[in-house]
Amino acid sequence: MAIPTIRWALKRLADRGEIEANVFPHRFRHTYACQLLDNGAPLDFIQGMLGHEKASTTQVYAQLRGERRRELYRRFF
Repeated sequence: MAIPTIRWALKRLADRGEIEANVFPHRFRHTYACQLLDNGAPLDFIQGMLGHEKASTTQVYAQLRGERRRELYRRFF
């Protein structure tokens, strides 16, 4: 399926569901990566799942938020 087709389908579904948030394919990809990371998946696994060639591309998703960041800080420092 082509990216424009996916965008179009998501837009239609969002309109049908009266979702006012800006819905686009990359948001789902980002959420998927963040959920994997928050649930303890290693970056190299996430890199493979997203199809990134370089680890540095995947590290963008490693910007942890809130309680998870504090938990990891307490565990390792």
